[in-house]
Amino acid sequence: MDIVYMGTPQFAVPTLSAVAGAGHSIKYAVTQPDKARGRGNKIQGTPVKEMALSLGIEVLQPEKLKGNADFASRIAGCKPDLILTAAYGMILPPEILSIPRLGCINLHASLLPRWRGAAPIQRAIIEGDEETGVTAMFMAEGIDTGDIILSSRTAIGRKTAFELEGELAAMGADLIVDVVCMIGAGTAQRAAQDEKAATYAPMVSKKDGMLDFSKSPEELDRVVRGVNPWPGAFTVYKGETMKIWEAFPTEGPNPHEPGTITGVSGEGIEISAGGGTLVVTEIQMPGKKRVKIKEYLKGNKIEKFAVLR
Repeated sequence: MDIVYMGTPQFAVPTLSAVAGAGHSIKYAVTQPDKARGRGNKIQGTPVKEMALSLGIEVLQPEKLKGNADFASRIAGCKPDLILTAAYGMILPPEILSIPRLGCINLHASLLPRWRGAAPIQRAIIEGDEETGVTAMFMAEGIDTGDIILSSRTAIGRKTAFELEGELAAMGADLIVDVVCMIGAGTAQRAAQDEKAATYAPMVSKKDGMLDFSKSPEELDRVVRGVNPWPGAFTVYKGETMKIWEAFPTEGPNPHEPGTITGVSGEGIEISAGGGTLVVTEIQMPGKKRVKIKEYLKGNKIEKFAVLR
């Protein structure tokens, strides 16, 4: 099958690799323009671009899609059977959606219609969902509103967003290979989404990582996992930003003011939160590497009864 693939981050890489490996002809890989990334602020290509080039696939990086007649003409010219997208980062306008013979298919990292939008993995963890998954759907003009073809699900447990993204990326690759086969065979089903069950997952920002110790330990634990690796959970200890990479809630009451450090040991920092206790086991101070509390305490001190803000 002749396919145009559109994706940008690491999440979209396994699907590109899997579809190409299944013997389909990827006419173009379309991805976001190169940007400055990392500490050195160097211009870098996207993960999808790197994979596409390694597979010998021609890469297109349009600045915009809507009203881009040259881009639309180029895509139409390769006469694709399908356009596949996965976390591409731009909405496909009608002039692109209408090009492929068999339609446009999107891979989304949630069990639609729950968590439409930019940050479905993070929001599923932060909001305490017990499970999530990946969904393949026919694309429509709305944001993640198209008819569902197939879904695959997994338990969230205590996974971080980083861990869950890797798992869902692999699941999505398998799912899309099956879906492409079904579409080619004419056996793909489609089911309209229940609009009453729809929820929206807005993009995560740095402020989402700020811990509010008036919330319960369970809520804070979910935030720590949900914003790992970016932006990372954080608080302020004695005027310095303390990043919190690992934590867990414990049972039992803690009557101290929210944010109070009520215990310090090699096992972790106990912090009063919402009437309970959050135990922090891995931190990172400014200019330092992330370390377990046991290692941090070998050369540093955490003051008991200090209040985190």
